[in-house]
Amino acid sequence: MTHDHDLVLRPTAAQTEAALNPPPGRNGGDLVVESLAGLGATTVFGLPGQHALGMFDALRRSDLRYIGLRVENNAGFAADAYGRVTGEAAPLLLSTGPGALTSLAALQEARAASAPVLAISSQVPTAGLGGGRHGYLHELPDQAASFRGVVKSVHTVRTQSQIPSAIAEAWTSALTVPHGPVWVEIPQDVLLAETQIPVVTGGDTFPEDLPPRPELTAVAADLLSRAERPAIVAGGGVVRADAAKKLRQLAERLQAPVVTTFGGKGAFPWTHPLSLQSWLEDRHTTDFLEDADVLLVVGSGLGELSSNYHTFKPRGRVIQIEADLGKLESNHPALGIHADARLALQALLEAVGERTDPSAPERVRAVLDKVRDRIAAQELTLEQDVLAAVRAALPPGAPSFWDMTILAYWAWSAFDAKAPNTMHSAQGAGGLGYGFPAALGAAVADPTHPVLAVSGDGGALYSVAELATARQYDLNVTWLIVDDGGYGILREYMTDAFGAPTATELTRPDFVALAESFGVPGVRTSPQTLAADLAKALAAPGPSVVVLPAVLRMFAPTHLG
Repeated sequence: MTHDHDLVLRPTAAQTEAALNPPPGRNGGDLVVESLAGLGATTVFGLPGQHALGMFDALRRSDLRYIGLRVENNAGFAADAYGRVTGEAAPLLLSTGPGALTSLAALQEARAASAPVLAISSQVPTAGLGGGRHGYLHELPDQAASFRGVVKSVHTVRTQSQIPSAIAEAWTSALTVPHGPVWVEIPQDVLLAETQIPVVTGGDTFPEDLPPRPELTAVAADLLSRAERPAIVAGGGVVRADAAKKLRQLAERLQAPVVTTFGGKGAFPWTHPLSLQSWLEDRHTTDFLEDADVLLVVGSGLGELSSNYHTFKPRGRVIQIEADLGKLESNHPALGIHADARLALQALLEAVGERTDPSAPERVRAVLDKVRDRIAAQELTLEQDVLAAVRAALPPGAPSFWDMTILAYWAWSAFDAKAPNTMHSAQGAGGLGYGFPAALGAAVADPTHPVLAVSGDGGALYSVAELATARQYDLNVTWLIVDDGGYGILREYMTDAFGAPTATELTRPDFVALAESFGVPGVRTSPQTLAADLAKALAAPGPSVVVLPAVLRMFAPTHLG
Protein backbone atom coordinates (compact mmCIF):
# COMPACT_ATOMS: atom_id res chain seq x y z
CA MET A 1 0.00 0.00 0.00
CA THR A 2 1.30 3.45 -0.88
CA HIS A 3 0.54 6.41 1.35
CA ASP A 4 0.67 10.05 0.26
CA HIS A 5 3.53 10.71 2.63
CA ASP A 6 5.55 7.92 0.97
CA LEU A 7 5.58 9.76 -2.37
CA VAL A 8 8.82 11.63 -3.07
CA LEU A 9 9.18 13.91 -6.07
CA ARG A 10 12.34 13.02 -7.95
CA PRO A 11 14.37 15.95 -9.30
CA THR A 12 14.47 16.48 -13.04
CA ALA A 13 17.74 16.23 -14.95
CA ALA A 14 17.92 20.03 -15.13
CA GLN A 15 17.34 20.33 -11.37
CA THR A 16 20.02 17.73 -10.70
CA GLU A 17 22.50 19.57 -12.92
CA ALA A 18 21.73 22.91 -11.24
CA ALA A 19 22.06 21.37 -7.79
CA LEU A 20 25.45 19.78 -8.59
CA ASN A 21 26.80 22.98 -10.12
CA PRO A 22 25.42 25.99 -8.20
CA PRO A 23 26.47 29.38 -9.58
CA PRO A 24 29.45 31.01 -7.88
CA GLY A 25 29.30 34.16 -5.76
CA ARG A 26 26.25 33.21 -3.71
CA ASN A 27 25.98 33.71 0.06
CA GLY A 28 23.50 33.05 2.83
CA GLY A 29 21.47 36.03 1.69
CA ASP A 30 20.89 34.28 -1.62
CA LEU A 31 19.37 31.35 0.26
CA VAL A 32 16.95 33.80 1.88
CA VAL A 33 15.75 35.41 -1.36
CA GLU A 34 15.70 32.08 -3.21
CA SER A 35 13.57 30.58 -0.44
CA LEU A 36 11.13 33.49 -0.63
CA ALA A 37 10.87 33.25 -4.40
CA GLY A 38 10.39 29.49 -4.18
CA LEU A 39 7.46 30.03 -1.82
CA GLY A 40 5.83 32.41 -4.29
CA ALA A 41 6.87 35.81 -2.97
CA THR A 42 7.24 38.53 -5.60
CA THR A 43 7.70 41.65 -3.45
CA VAL A 44 9.65 42.42 -0.28
CA PHE A 45 9.59 45.47 1.98
CA GLY A 46 12.30 46.65 4.28
CA LEU A 47 15.23 48.83 5.23
CA PRO A 48 18.90 47.80 5.00
CA GLY A 49 21.32 47.76 7.91
CA GLN A 50 24.90 46.67 8.47
CA HIS A 51 24.22 43.14 9.69
CA ALA A 52 21.57 42.53 7.00
CA LEU A 53 23.61 43.56 3.97
CA GLY A 54 24.00 39.96 2.83
CA MET A 55 20.24 39.75 2.26
CA PHE A 56 20.06 43.07 0.46
CA ASP A 57 23.05 42.29 -1.75
CA ALA A 58 21.33 39.05 -2.77
CA LEU A 59 18.31 41.01 -3.98
CA ARG A 60 20.47 42.14 -6.93
CA ARG A 61 20.65 38.53 -8.09
CA SER A 62 16.94 37.83 -7.70
CA ASP A 63 13.71 38.77 -9.45
CA LEU A 64 12.09 39.95 -6.23
CA ARG A 65 10.79 43.51 -6.28
CA TYR A 66 12.14 45.55 -3.37
CA ILE A 67 10.17 48.43 -1.84
CA GLY A 68 12.33 50.36 0.60
CA LEU A 69 10.72 52.62 3.18
CA ARG A 70 12.43 55.20 5.38
CA VAL A 71 11.46 53.87 8.83
CA GLU A 72 11.25 50.21 9.84
CA ASN A 73 7.89 50.64 11.55
CA ASN A 74 6.47 52.14 8.37
CA ALA A 75 7.92 49.25 6.36
CA GLY A 76 6.06 46.94 8.73
CA PHE A 77 2.79 48.82 8.18
CA ALA A 78 3.30 48.60 4.40
CA ALA A 79 3.89 44.84 4.63
CA ASP A 80 0.81 44.53 6.86
CA ALA A 81 -1.37 46.19 4.21
CA TYR A 82 0.16 44.12 1.42
CA GLY A 83 -0.73 41.00 3.39
CA ARG A 84 -4.29 42.19 4.07
CA VAL A 85 -4.94 43.04 0.42
CA THR A 86 -3.35 39.98 -1.18
CA GLY A 87 -3.79 37.34 1.52
CA GLU A 88 -0.13 36.42 0.93
CA ALA A 89 2.69 36.49 3.46
CA ALA A 90 4.48 39.81 2.97
CA PRO A 91 8.27 39.56 3.46
CA LEU A 92 9.80 42.31 5.60
CA LEU A 93 13.62 42.51 5.66
CA LEU A 94 15.18 44.22 8.68
CA SER A 95 18.50 44.67 10.42
CA THR A 96 19.54 43.80 13.98
CA GLY A 97 18.73 45.59 17.24
CA PRO A 98 17.39 49.14 16.71
CA GLY A 99 16.16 48.38 13.19
CA ALA A 100 14.38 45.25 14.31
CA LEU A 101 12.91 46.83 17.44
CA THR A 102 11.59 49.81 15.50
CA SER A 103 9.19 47.43 13.71
CA LEU A 104 7.54 46.17 16.90
CA ALA A 105 4.49 48.47 16.86
CA ALA A 106 3.72 47.51 13.26
CA LEU A 107 4.03 43.82 14.05
CA GLN A 108 1.69 44.26 17.02
CA GLU A 109 -0.92 45.74 14.68
CA ALA A 110 -0.43 42.89 12.21
CA ARG A 111 -0.92 40.38 15.01
CA ALA A 112 -4.07 42.10 16.26
CA ALA A 113 -5.50 42.33 12.73
CA SER A 114 -4.34 38.85 11.60
CA ALA A 115 -2.25 40.24 8.74
CA PRO A 116 0.34 37.77 7.39
CA VAL A 117 3.82 39.34 7.60
CA LEU A 118 7.07 37.37 7.31
CA ALA A 119 9.69 39.47 9.10
CA ILE A 120 13.27 38.38 8.50
CA SER A 121 15.93 40.10 10.56
CA SER A 122 19.67 39.78 10.80
CA GLN A 123 21.35 38.94 14.10
CA VAL A 124 24.76 39.52 15.62
CA PRO A 125 27.37 36.97 14.48
CA THR A 126 26.80 33.41 15.62
CA ALA A 127 29.48 33.68 18.29
CA GLY A 128 27.39 36.38 19.98
CA LEU A 129 24.22 34.28 20.35
CA GLY A 130 23.31 32.86 23.70
CA GLY A 131 23.02 35.89 25.95
CA GLY A 132 26.66 36.75 26.52
CA ARG A 133 27.67 40.42 26.35
CA HIS A 134 30.25 40.45 23.55
CA GLY A 135 29.82 44.10 22.61
CA TYR A 136 28.70 43.61 19.03
CA LEU A 137 27.04 46.55 17.33
CA HIS A 138 23.23 46.37 17.82
CA GLU A 139 23.61 43.51 20.31
CA LEU A 140 20.67 42.48 22.49
CA PRO A 141 20.87 39.82 25.22
CA ASP A 142 18.00 37.95 23.55
CA GLN A 143 16.60 39.65 20.46
CA ALA A 144 14.01 36.94 19.86
CA ALA A 145 12.56 37.53 23.34
CA SER A 146 11.61 41.05 22.28
CA PHE A 147 9.34 39.58 19.59
CA ARG A 148 8.05 36.41 21.19
CA GLY A 149 5.11 38.12 22.86
CA VAL A 150 4.17 40.04 19.71
CA VAL A 151 4.39 37.65 16.74
CA LYS A 152 2.85 34.22 16.15
CA SER A 153 6.14 32.32 16.02
CA VAL A 154 9.89 32.91 16.25
CA HIS A 155 12.48 31.03 14.18
CA THR A 156 16.22 31.40 14.89
CA VAL A 157 18.69 30.22 12.24
CA ARG A 158 22.25 29.22 13.14
CA THR A 159 23.53 27.63 9.92
CA GLN A 160 22.96 28.16 6.22
CA SER A 161 21.37 24.74 5.80
CA GLN A 162 18.59 25.83 8.20
CA ILE A 163 17.56 28.88 6.14
CA PRO A 164 15.18 27.32 3.56
CA SER A 165 13.33 25.19 6.10
CA ALA A 166 13.10 27.96 8.71
CA ILE A 167 11.63 30.39 6.17
CA ALA A 168 9.21 27.76 4.86
CA GLU A 169 8.12 26.94 8.41
CA ALA A 170 7.60 30.63 9.19
CA TRP A 171 5.68 31.12 5.93
CA THR A 172 3.35 28.27 6.88
CA SER A 173 2.84 29.78 10.33
CA ALA A 174 2.01 33.22 8.89
CA LEU A 175 -0.63 31.74 6.56
CA THR A 176 -2.18 29.29 9.00
CA VAL A 177 -5.39 30.75 10.44
CA PRO A 178 -5.48 33.02 12.21
CA HIS A 179 -2.98 34.70 9.90
CA GLY A 180 -0.36 36.85 11.54
CA PRO A 181 3.23 38.10 11.63
CA VAL A 182 6.15 35.74 12.21
CA TRP A 183 9.82 36.36 12.98
CA VAL A 184 12.96 34.80 11.50
CA GLU A 185 16.43 35.91 12.58
CA ILE A 186 19.71 34.99 10.88
CA PRO A 187 23.23 35.86 12.13
CA GLN A 188 25.34 38.27 10.09
CA ASP A 189 28.12 35.76 9.42
CA VAL A 190 25.61 33.17 8.16
CA LEU A 191 24.22 35.71 5.70
CA LEU A 192 27.62 36.84 4.45
CA ALA A 193 29.46 33.53 4.12
CA GLU A 194 29.77 32.07 0.64
CA THR A 195 27.56 29.03 0.19
CA GLN A 196 27.83 25.82 -1.77
CA ILE A 197 24.25 24.85 -0.97
CA PRO A 198 22.27 24.31 -4.19
CA VAL A 199 19.93 27.01 -5.43
CA VAL A 200 16.60 26.75 -3.61
CA THR A 201 14.10 25.84 -6.34
CA GLY A 202 11.02 24.77 -4.39
CA GLY A 203 9.24 25.53 -1.20
CA ASP A 204 5.62 24.49 -1.36
CA THR A 205 3.97 24.75 2.03
CA PHE A 206 0.47 23.74 2.97
CA PRO A 207 -1.08 25.69 5.85
CA GLU A 208 -3.56 23.45 7.60
CA ASP A 209 -7.28 24.11 7.42
CA LEU A 210 -9.19 24.76 10.61
CA PRO A 211 -12.66 23.22 10.16
CA PRO A 212 -15.30 23.31 12.91
CA ARG A 213 -15.93 20.27 15.04
CA PRO A 214 -19.10 18.62 13.62
CA GLU A 215 -20.77 18.07 16.98
CA LEU A 216 -20.46 21.79 17.74
CA THR A 217 -21.80 22.73 14.32
CA ALA A 218 -24.83 20.53 14.97
CA VAL A 219 -25.61 22.26 18.27
CA ALA A 220 -25.07 25.73 16.77
CA ALA A 221 -27.31 24.96 13.80
CA ASP A 222 -30.05 23.69 16.09
CA LEU A 223 -29.89 26.79 18.30
CA LEU A 224 -30.00 29.14 15.30
CA SER A 225 -32.81 27.26 13.57
CA ARG A 226 -35.01 27.42 16.68
CA ALA A 227 -34.13 31.00 17.67
CA GLU A 228 -36.88 33.60 17.87
CA ARG A 229 -34.60 36.68 17.75
CA PRO A 230 -31.24 35.63 16.29
CA ALA A 231 -28.58 38.24 15.53
CA ILE A 232 -25.06 38.14 14.12
CA VAL A 233 -21.87 40.05 14.95
CA ALA A 234 -19.41 39.80 12.04
CA GLY A 235 -15.77 40.58 12.79
CA GLY A 236 -12.51 40.86 10.95
CA GLY A 237 -12.25 37.09 10.74
CA VAL A 238 -15.03 37.12 8.13
CA VAL A 239 -13.07 39.58 5.97
CA ARG A 240 -9.74 37.76 6.39
CA ALA A 241 -11.40 34.45 5.46
CA ASP A 242 -13.12 35.93 2.39
CA ALA A 243 -16.42 34.70 3.81
CA ALA A 244 -18.71 37.69 3.22
CA LYS A 245 -20.91 35.89 0.68
CA LYS A 246 -21.43 32.94 3.01
CA LEU A 247 -22.26 35.32 5.85
CA ARG A 248 -24.92 37.00 3.73
CA GLN A 249 -26.42 33.65 2.72
CA LEU A 250 -26.64 32.56 6.35
CA ALA A 251 -28.12 35.85 7.56
CA GLU A 252 -30.79 35.76 4.86
CA ARG A 253 -31.64 32.15 5.56
CA LEU A 254 -32.01 32.88 9.27
CA GLN A 255 -33.45 36.40 8.79
CA ALA A 256 -30.87 37.46 11.37
CA PRO A 257 -29.82 41.14 11.62
CA VAL A 258 -26.06 41.68 11.25
CA VAL A 259 -23.75 44.25 12.80
CA THR A 260 -20.14 44.38 11.66
CA THR A 261 -17.28 45.23 13.98
CA PHE A 262 -14.82 47.96 13.05
CA GLY A 263 -12.37 45.30 11.86
CA GLY A 264 -15.17 43.61 9.93
CA LYS A 265 -16.17 46.64 7.86
CA GLY A 266 -17.64 45.54 4.54
CA ALA A 267 -18.36 41.98 5.69
CA PHE A 268 -22.08 42.63 5.17
CA PRO A 269 -23.76 45.03 2.71
CA TRP A 270 -24.30 48.41 4.38
CA THR A 271 -27.78 49.02 2.95
CA HIS A 272 -29.10 45.46 3.22
CA PRO A 273 -32.48 45.27 5.02
CA LEU A 274 -30.83 43.16 7.73
CA SER A 275 -27.79 45.44 8.17
CA LEU A 276 -27.34 47.14 11.54
CA GLN A 277 -24.21 48.66 9.98
CA SER A 278 -21.36 49.27 12.45
CA TRP A 279 -22.84 51.37 15.22
CA LEU A 280 -21.22 49.41 18.02
CA GLU A 281 -20.50 52.46 20.17
CA ASP A 282 -24.20 53.11 20.56
CA ARG A 283 -26.45 51.90 23.35
CA HIS A 284 -29.36 51.26 20.98
CA THR A 285 -27.26 48.71 19.09
CA THR A 286 -25.94 47.25 22.34
CA ASP A 287 -29.49 46.86 23.67
CA PHE A 288 -30.60 45.14 20.46
CA LEU A 289 -27.75 42.62 20.63
CA GLU A 290 -28.38 41.97 24.31
CA ASP A 291 -32.01 41.15 23.47
CA ALA A 292 -31.07 38.44 20.95
CA ASP A 293 -31.99 35.00 22.23
CA VAL A 294 -29.19 33.50 20.09
CA LEU A 295 -26.21 35.67 19.12
CA LEU A 296 -23.79 34.32 16.53
CA VAL A 297 -20.37 36.00 16.78
CA VAL A 298 -18.15 35.22 13.78
CA GLY A 299 -14.48 36.18 13.65
CA SER A 300 -14.51 38.52 16.65
CA GLY A 301 -13.33 38.24 20.22
CA LEU A 302 -15.92 40.83 21.36
CA GLY A 303 -13.11 42.98 22.71
CA GLU A 304 -13.28 46.50 24.05
CA LEU A 305 -14.34 48.29 20.86
CA SER A 306 -16.68 45.51 19.74
CA SER A 307 -18.54 45.38 23.05
CA ASN A 308 -19.19 49.10 23.60
CA TYR A 309 -16.25 49.16 25.99
CA HIS A 310 -17.26 45.96 27.78
CA THR A 311 -20.74 47.24 28.65
CA PHE A 312 -22.36 44.61 26.43
CA LYS A 313 -24.01 41.93 28.60
CA PRO A 314 -25.75 39.29 26.44
CA ARG A 315 -28.87 37.71 27.94
CA GLY A 316 -29.29 35.01 25.31
CA ARG A 317 -27.14 32.13 24.15
CA VAL A 318 -23.86 33.12 22.45
CA ILE A 319 -22.23 31.08 19.68
CA GLN A 320 -18.68 32.22 18.99
CA ILE A 321 -16.72 31.16 15.91
CA GLU A 322 -13.09 32.21 16.23
CA ALA A 323 -9.82 31.02 14.66
CA ASP A 324 -7.70 32.51 17.46
CA LEU A 325 -8.02 30.03 20.29
CA GLY A 326 -7.01 32.62 22.88
CA LYS A 327 -10.05 34.76 22.02
CA LEU A 328 -12.55 31.94 22.32
CA GLU A 329 -14.90 32.70 25.25
CA SER A 330 -12.35 35.22 26.53
CA ASN A 331 -15.05 37.81 27.26
CA HIS A 332 -18.36 35.93 27.38
CA PRO A 333 -19.42 32.32 28.01
CA ALA A 334 -20.40 30.79 24.67
CA LEU A 335 -20.67 27.71 22.56
CA GLY A 336 -17.09 28.18 21.42
CA ILE A 337 -16.20 26.88 17.96
CA HIS A 338 -12.50 27.05 17.14
CA ALA A 339 -12.59 27.32 13.35
CA ASP A 340 -11.90 29.37 10.28
CA ALA A 341 -14.89 31.65 9.63
CA ARG A 342 -15.35 30.50 6.03
CA LEU A 343 -15.39 26.79 6.85
CA ALA A 344 -17.65 27.29 9.87
CA LEU A 345 -20.17 29.39 7.95
CA GLN A 346 -20.25 26.80 5.18
CA ALA A 347 -20.90 24.06 7.73
CA LEU A 348 -23.75 26.07 9.24
CA LEU A 349 -25.25 26.72 5.81
CA GLU A 350 -25.41 22.98 5.26
CA ALA A 351 -27.12 22.38 8.61
CA VAL A 352 -29.48 25.23 9.51
CA GLY A 353 -33.13 25.38 8.63
CA GLU A 354 -34.74 28.38 6.97
CA ARG A 355 -36.54 30.92 9.17
CA THR A 356 -39.21 33.41 8.22
CA ASP A 357 -39.35 36.64 10.19
CA PRO A 358 -40.96 39.60 8.40
CA SER A 359 -40.37 41.74 11.50
CA ALA A 360 -36.56 41.56 11.28
CA PRO A 361 -36.06 44.39 8.75
CA GLU A 362 -38.53 46.55 10.69
CA ARG A 363 -36.59 46.02 13.91
CA VAL A 364 -33.34 46.90 12.12
CA ARG A 365 -34.85 50.14 10.77
CA ALA A 366 -36.09 51.05 14.23
CA VAL A 367 -32.60 50.72 15.72
CA LEU A 368 -30.96 52.71 12.91
CA ASP A 369 -33.62 55.44 13.27
CA LYS A 370 -32.81 55.73 16.98
CA VAL A 371 -29.10 55.95 16.25
CA ARG A 372 -29.70 58.57 13.58
CA ASP A 373 -31.86 60.65 15.90
CA ARG A 374 -29.25 60.49 18.65
CA ILE A 375 -26.49 61.72 16.35
CA ALA A 376 -28.72 64.40 14.82
CA ALA A 377 -29.39 65.87 18.28
CA GLN A 378 -25.68 66.60 18.77
CA GLU A 379 -25.20 69.18 15.98
CA LEU A 380 -22.44 67.27 14.21
CA THR A 381 -23.23 68.32 10.65
CA LEU A 382 -19.62 69.22 9.84
CA GLU A 383 -18.34 65.76 10.74
CA GLN A 384 -21.08 63.99 8.80
CA ASP A 385 -20.53 66.22 5.76
CA VAL A 386 -16.77 65.58 5.77
CA LEU A 387 -17.27 61.82 5.97
CA ALA A 388 -19.88 61.95 3.21
CA ALA A 389 -17.46 63.95 1.05
CA VAL A 390 -14.78 61.28 1.49
CA ARG A 391 -17.24 58.54 0.54
CA ALA A 392 -18.39 60.49 -2.52
CA ALA A 393 -14.82 61.04 -3.72
CA LEU A 394 -13.55 57.51 -3.18
CA PRO A 395 -14.32 55.07 -6.03
CA PRO A 396 -16.29 52.03 -4.81
CA GLY A 397 -13.48 49.49 -5.33
CA ALA A 398 -10.69 51.67 -3.99
CA PRO A 399 -9.19 50.70 -0.62
CA SER A 400 -8.77 53.17 2.23
CA PHE A 401 -6.38 53.12 5.20
CA TRP A 402 -7.20 55.12 8.29
CA ASP A 403 -4.92 56.30 11.06
CA MET A 404 -6.03 56.75 14.65
CA THR A 405 -7.80 60.07 14.21
CA ILE A 406 -11.26 61.49 14.88
CA LEU A 407 -12.42 61.11 11.28
CA ALA A 408 -11.40 57.45 11.41
CA TYR A 409 -13.39 56.94 14.60
CA TRP A 410 -16.38 58.32 12.77
CA ALA A 411 -15.65 56.04 9.84
CA TRP A 412 -15.58 52.97 12.08
CA SER A 413 -19.24 53.52 12.86
CA ALA A 414 -20.60 55.55 9.95
CA PHE A 415 -18.58 54.82 6.77
CA ASP A 416 -19.94 52.51 4.10
CA ALA A 417 -16.93 50.42 3.02
CA LYS A 418 -18.91 49.27 -0.08
CA ALA A 419 -17.10 45.92 -0.19
CA PRO A 420 -15.14 43.60 2.08
CA ASN A 421 -11.40 44.10 2.42
CA THR A 422 -11.49 47.73 1.29
CA MET A 423 -11.47 49.68 4.58
CA HIS A 424 -8.57 49.14 6.96
CA SER A 425 -7.46 50.90 10.11
CA ALA A 426 -5.09 50.48 13.03
CA GLN A 427 -7.88 49.70 15.49
CA GLY A 428 -6.37 46.29 16.25
CA ALA A 429 -3.48 47.65 18.32
CA GLY A 430 -4.36 51.35 18.14
CA GLY A 431 -0.97 52.83 17.29
CA LEU A 432 -0.38 56.09 15.44
CA GLY A 433 1.18 56.38 12.01
CA TYR A 434 -0.53 53.48 10.24
CA GLY A 435 -2.58 55.14 7.49
CA PHE A 436 -0.06 56.47 4.96
CA PRO A 437 2.61 53.71 4.95
CA ALA A 438 -0.12 51.06 4.91
CA ALA A 439 -1.70 52.75 1.90
CA LEU A 440 1.68 52.61 0.16
CA GLY A 441 1.81 48.86 0.73
CA ALA A 442 -1.68 48.48 -0.70
CA ALA A 443 -0.73 50.50 -3.78
CA VAL A 444 2.21 48.16 -4.33
CA ALA A 445 -0.11 45.16 -4.00
CA ASP A 446 -2.73 46.48 -6.44
CA PRO A 447 -1.77 49.41 -8.69
CA THR A 448 -5.09 49.21 -10.58
CA HIS A 449 -7.00 51.24 -7.97
CA PRO A 450 -6.19 54.57 -6.33
CA VAL A 451 -5.62 54.22 -2.59
CA LEU A 452 -6.73 56.68 0.09
CA ALA A 453 -4.87 57.30 3.33
CA VAL A 454 -6.47 59.35 6.13
CA SER A 455 -4.47 60.83 9.02
CA GLY A 456 -4.65 63.61 11.55
CA ASP A 457 -1.78 66.04 11.74
CA GLY A 458 -0.35 64.22 14.76
CA GLY A 459 -0.39 60.83 13.08
CA ALA A 460 0.90 62.34 9.83
CA LEU A 461 4.08 63.46 11.56
CA TYR A 462 4.87 59.80 12.25
CA SER A 463 5.16 59.03 8.55
CA VAL A 464 6.02 62.19 6.58
CA ALA A 465 9.35 60.59 5.61
CA GLU A 466 7.41 58.15 3.46
CA LEU A 467 6.49 60.96 1.07
CA ALA A 468 9.94 60.18 -0.34
CA THR A 469 8.94 56.53 -0.75
CA ALA A 470 5.68 57.48 -2.46
CA ARG A 471 7.57 59.68 -4.91
CA GLN A 472 10.45 57.24 -5.48
CA TYR A 473 8.11 54.42 -6.52
CA ASP A 474 5.41 56.73 -7.94
CA LEU A 475 2.73 55.02 -5.86
CA ASN A 476 -0.89 55.91 -6.51
CA VAL A 477 -1.82 57.08 -3.01
CA THR A 478 -3.76 60.18 -2.02
CA TRP A 479 -3.12 61.26 1.56
CA LEU A 480 -5.89 63.22 3.30
CA ILE A 481 -4.51 65.02 6.37
CA VAL A 482 -7.09 66.52 8.73
CA ASP A 483 -5.14 69.30 10.46
CA ASP A 484 -6.64 70.33 13.78
CA GLY A 485 -3.42 71.49 15.42
CA GLY A 486 -2.88 68.63 17.82
CA TYR A 487 -3.91 65.22 19.03
CA GLY A 488 -7.60 65.94 18.59
CA ILE A 489 -9.14 62.91 20.27
CA LEU A 490 -6.80 63.19 23.27
CA ARG A 491 -7.73 66.87 23.51
CA GLU A 492 -11.37 65.80 23.79
CA TYR A 493 -10.67 63.01 26.26
CA MET A 494 -8.61 65.24 28.57
CA THR A 495 -11.06 68.12 28.41
CA ASP A 496 -13.92 65.79 29.31
CA ALA A 497 -11.99 64.09 32.11
CA PHE A 498 -9.94 66.94 33.60
CA GLY A 499 -11.45 70.17 32.30
CA ALA A 500 -8.42 71.09 30.20
CA PRO A 501 -6.00 69.34 27.85
CA THR A 502 -2.27 68.92 28.45
CA ALA A 503 0.45 67.92 25.95
CA THR A 504 -2.03 67.72 23.08
CA GLU A 505 -1.18 70.89 21.11
CA LEU A 506 1.32 70.60 18.25
CA THR A 507 3.46 72.87 16.16
CA ARG A 508 3.28 71.34 12.72
CA PRO A 509 4.59 72.11 9.24
CA ASP A 510 2.82 73.53 6.25
CA PHE A 511 1.83 70.11 4.96
CA VAL A 512 1.18 71.34 1.41
CA ALA A 513 4.61 72.97 1.16
CA LEU A 514 6.19 69.91 2.77
CA ALA A 515 4.58 67.57 0.24
CA GLU A 516 5.70 69.78 -2.63
CA SER A 517 9.27 69.74 -1.29
CA PHE A 518 9.20 65.97 -1.93
CA GLY A 519 7.84 66.51 -5.43
CA VAL A 520 4.35 65.42 -4.36
CA PRO A 521 1.43 67.67 -5.39
CA GLY A 522 -0.46 69.17 -2.48
CA VAL A 523 -3.65 71.16 -2.08
CA ARG A 524 -5.33 72.88 0.86
CA THR A 525 -9.08 72.26 0.86
CA SER A 526 -12.17 73.07 2.90
CA PRO A 527 -15.21 71.05 3.98
CA GLN A 528 -17.13 72.62 1.10
CA THR A 529 -14.54 71.76 -1.57
CA LEU A 530 -13.26 68.50 -0.08
CA ALA A 531 -15.28 66.12 -2.28
CA ALA A 532 -14.11 67.77 -5.50
CA ASP A 533 -10.49 68.24 -4.42
CA LEU A 534 -10.21 64.70 -3.12
CA ALA A 535 -11.81 63.19 -6.23
CA LYS A 536 -9.41 65.14 -8.44
CA ALA A 537 -6.40 63.97 -6.44
CA LEU A 538 -7.56 60.34 -6.49
CA ALA A 539 -8.09 60.49 -10.25
CA ALA A 540 -4.58 61.80 -10.91
CA PRO A 541 -1.82 59.17 -11.19
CA GLY A 542 0.93 59.05 -8.58
CA PRO A 543 1.01 60.36 -4.99
CA SER A 544 -0.78 63.47 -3.77
CA VAL A 545 -1.64 65.22 -0.51
CA VAL A 546 -4.92 66.95 0.42
CA VAL A 547 -4.89 69.00 3.62
CA LEU A 548 -8.15 69.80 5.39
CA PRO A 549 -7.82 72.35 8.22
CA ALA A 550 -10.75 71.45 10.48
CA VAL A 551 -11.50 70.74 14.12
CA LEU A 552 -13.83 67.75 14.24
CA ARG A 553 -15.73 66.46 17.26
CA MET A 554 -16.71 62.94 18.24
CA PHE A 555 -20.30 61.94 18.85
CA ALA A 556 -21.13 61.47 22.52
CA PRO A 557 -20.28 58.05 23.96
CA THR A 558 -22.99 55.86 25.41
CA HIS A 559 -20.84 53.54 27.53
CA LEU A 560 -20.29 56.21 30.22
CA GLY A 561 -23.96 56.84 31.00
